[in-house]
Amino acid sequence: MSSIRPRRRRPVVAMTALAAALTLTVTACQSGEDDTTDAQAKPSAGSSADTAAKDKDQLGLPDKLPDDLPTSLKDLDKWRNGEWKNWDKDQWVREASDFVNPYIKDHWKPGRMKEAEDNEKQVPADIESTSAETGTDPEPSAVKAKGVQTPYTRNAAPAGKVFMDTPDGPMVCSGTVVKDPRNPGKSNLVATAGHCVHSGGSGGWLRNIMFVPAYNDKGLSPAQLQNAQPQEIAPYGQWWGEWAQTTGYWIEKGAHSGGGGAQQDFAVLHVKPEQQTGKSLEETVGNAVEVNFDAPVVSRFSGLSSYGYPAAPPYDGSKMYNCTDKPGKLTIDPAQPAMYRIGCTMTGGSSGGGWFMEGAGGKPELVSVNSIGPQPATWLAGPRLGASSKAVFDAISKKYAGKN
Repeated sequence: MSSIRPRRRRPVVAMTALAAALTLTVTACQSGEDDTTDAQAKPSAGSSADTAAKDKDQLGLPDKLPDDLPTSLKDLDKWRNGEWKNWDKDQWVREASDFVNPYIKDHWKPGRMKEAEDNEKQVPADIESTSAETGTDPEPSAVKAKGVQTPYTRNAAPAGKVFMDTPDGPMVCSGTVVKDPRNPGKSNLVATAGHCVHSGGSGGWLRNIMFVPAYNDKGLSPAQLQNAQPQEIAPYGQWWGEWAQTTGYWIEKGAHSGGGGAQQDFAVLHVKPEQQTGKSLEETVGNAVEVNFDAPVVSRFSGLSSYGYPAAPPYDGSKMYNCTDKPGKLTIDPAQPAMYRIGCTMTGGSSGGGWFMEGAGGKPELVSVNSIGPQPATWLAGPRLGASSKAVFDAISKKYAGKN
C-alpha cells in the first residue's frame, strides 16, 4: 500500500516478491510528431506488414491507440528514448481505454529499481473524527510487522514488486499473482492497488509499469543485494504490464491525500515476460491465488493477513513483511462499502500488497489490497472487493481469454 508521510525524494532498494503456498494461521500503476496518422503502427519503408505487426506486439501495443499517444513505430522509438517523461496535463490520458505501456528494454535495471520510492497516499490527520459518523470502528492497536520466512516462494503467497514511472519519478508498490478463470493454470494477472497504475482524479495512467515476482526470494540484506546476481534479485525475471484495469470510482475520485477513492482502490495488471519462454506467469512462479469478491463482512473474520514490501523508513523495500489482525471497519465515503482495517506497522511500498483469508481447503484467498495508512504507521486499510472490483477483474480476464 501507499503509506502516509511527508513526501520527499529518497532511494529505496530494488523490489519484487514471492511465489507459492501461503501458510496462514488466521481465518481469515509524448507522442512525437510523425507523418503517419493511422491509429495502428505501420511498417517502415522496405518492411513487411508481418514485421510491423510483430514489432507492435513486442512493444506491447493495443490494436488501436488513443489519438494523443504514439501512433507509429517512429513515435514509439521517441517514447522509448524519453518522450514518456512528458507529463503535460493536457496530454496525460485518463480514460480506461487510453492505457498504453510500450515495452522499453532494460528500463528497470537494478539501479533504477533501487531509486524507486514508495507510491504513497496521505491519510488526513483527522480521519478518525471525520469518519466516526459513518460507522467506522475504533482505531486498532498497532501490530508490529514481521519478516516473512525465506524462501518466500515456500512461505507466502505468489507476490512481487510493481514498479512504475510517475510525474514525481520512479515508484514502487506490491502485487500478487492471481488466478484467471478464463486461462486456468496459465494466469498472467497481478492484483494491486488502483493508485499503483493510475493517479486518480489529478492525472492519468502511470507509465512503464513492470512486475517482478519473487524479488529477493532469499531475503538478502541491502548490502548483499548490491552485488547480487540478477537471478537472486528477480528469480522469475521481469514482467511488463501489457494492460491495466482499475475502477471508474478510483479514476474519478482517487486522490493523493484525504483518502479519496480508497474504498475502490483496486487494479489488475495483465503482464508478459521480457524473455519469452512460452510459459505464463502462474506456470513460471508455480502458483496463483483465487480472488474472493464475496468475502464476509468484517465482523465474521477472526483475522486477516496483509503482505507487502514496505519501503518507507524504517523499512528499505528489500524484504517482505506481513501483519495479521482481526479487522475493523473504516468508512470515508458512506456511499461505498466499508474498508477493512487492521493494526500494522508496514509503510509505503506495501501498497497493493494482498490481504488474505483462509478459503476452501485451507487455501488462501485474496480479499483486499493495501490502500491507505497513517504516518507514523500503526494501521492499514484496504477496500472490500465487491461488484466494482469484480467488473475490473472480469474486463481484463475477458480481454485476454484464451490468448495466454
